[in-house]
Amino acid sequence: MSDVLKTKPFNTKVSIDKAKLNNKNIQKWILIADGKTFAWSNRLERVQVIRKGIPYDSIGSISKKINSPVKTVLNIVGVPQTTYNKKKSNHSLLDSRDSELVLRISEVIDYGIDTFNNEDEKFQRWLHKPNLSLGGSPPIKFFDTISGINEVKFCLSRIEYGNFA
Repeated sequence: MSDVLKTKPFNTKVSIDKAKLNNKNIQKWILIADGKTFAWSNRLERVQVIRKGIPYDSIGSISKKINSPVKTVLNIVGVPQTTYNKKKSNHSLLDSRDSELVLRISEVIDYGIDTFNNEDEKFQRWLHKPNLSLGGSPPIKFFDTISGINEVKFCLSRIEYGNFA
């Protein structure tokens, strides 16, 4: 006689409940600017936010997150102070390149704060301190390009997993 493997019938309700629990654990990024909340949890949602554009006021939000003057973020993004002042007061939107840069900076800042166990002061020190794995430059100096932001994220990843960074 052969042993027959008995299987239980598939329970869709259990499967749906598990999927709902997994969706609660998905990373969600939020940027609040100009009284609006911009949220995304994956690359496709990020692209949608970028295409719609985010307000110039988001530059101020980033400056608060990295505890630096708005002028520092304006230099990173490459926007003159006068343009920023005018566009912010008109509630204008950043172009897609600048929107993407601001969103990616926001993501890496959130990731960095999380990597440093929500100890914002430690992350701020790390962000402004020369880093050997970045050629001796502070990580904040790499926020002006997507590739630079990726390098900072790689450094944070190495820290998170206990590797040299």
